[in-house]
Amino acid sequence: MGDGAINTTLTNTIEKSNKFLFESTNLSSLSTDDDKFSSLSTSAMLAKGDVPESHKRIADNYMVIQKVFGIPTVKPRLSNAEKALLSKYDFNLLEYSTIKQINEELTFLKKWSLSADKALKEDSDKLIQIRAKELKFLVATRYATISNELYSGYKAIERYLEEISKYQL
Repeated sequence: MGDGAINTTLTNTIEKSNKFLFESTNLSSLSTDDDKFSSLSTSAMLAKGDVPESHKRIADNYMVIQKVFGIPTVKPRLSNAEKALLSKYDFNLLEYSTIKQINEELTFLKKWSLSADKALKEDSDKLIQIRAKELKFLVATRYATISNELYSGYKAIERYLEEISKYQL
């Protein structure tokens, strides 16, 4: 067997194992058999655990606005203090965040909101309010400020708020 045959055999074996690995992780437990796995399923899973009451209130507020008006009628912009708080915890603006980044942030915000540290708890509640405010702005402007498909973190926060709210669309 020559080097070419070995390389071809090795390449075929790697492709088969990668295909099996991809297919075995392709479906989410929250998806039906016809659905493909997505990072948004992670946002839905984050909503299934212990969700702080502050997150639920913010989600309910967002969903009521969506139900009554269809879209947020006000285009709120972030203040410098809110941007500074995001920077303090090294969070990007929502329009420059990926789904993975937002899912990680949501995990932190949930932990921090249930923390015994009062300052961390208050910051967590402020940060989730800031994220909801950013989402309202993006929805109100019909996502016009988003210029890249890579930065779709707004979908993760929107999915999270929809899942934890008692008011479903």
